[in-house]
Amino acid sequence: MNIRVANELDYPALRKIYLESRRKSFHWADIEAMTLDDFDKHTEGEHIFLVEENNQILGFASLYLPDNFIHNLFVHPDFSGKGAGGLLLQASIEKMEKPIRLKCVSKNHAATKFYESKGWKKVVEEGTPHEKYWVMEYN
Repeated sequence: MNIRVANELDYPALRKIYLESRRKSFHWADIEAMTLDDFDKHTEGEHIFLVEENNQILGFASLYLPDNFIHNLFVHPDFSGKGAGGLLLQASIEKMEKPIRLKCVSKNHAATKFYESKGWKKVVEEGTPHEKYWVMEYN
C-alpha cells in the first residue's frame, strides 16, 4: 500500500469512498441525506492523504493542519481491516505536531476501538444528546 497527497483527479473516487463508507457505517444517521458533494464541503481547506494499492484508492484522511486535527479518516468498506486505516493514521500523525486531536462519534464503537488500539485516549465526551462524540487525543 502507498500513501500520497491527494489531488483533484482523485476526488471522484474519494467522494464515492466517503459516501459509501458513511452509508454503511453510520447506522444512526440519515443515509438518504448524504451526497457525493459532502466530501467537497467537509474537506474544504484541508490537507488530504490517500492510501492506494494497485492504482486503486482504498481510503483517505483529511487534516486541518492549523489545529493539528484529523477531521476525517475513511476506508472503503471493502478494504476495512486490512491496514489502510492504520497507514493513514500514521501518515497523519507524522504530518502534524502533538498533541493531535480528532472527534469520534460516540455511537461509532468500531472507530473508537480502532483509535484506542493505536494509542489514542478519550479526553471528553461532548455534543447534544442525539449527536455525542468523543474528543480523542494522541501525544
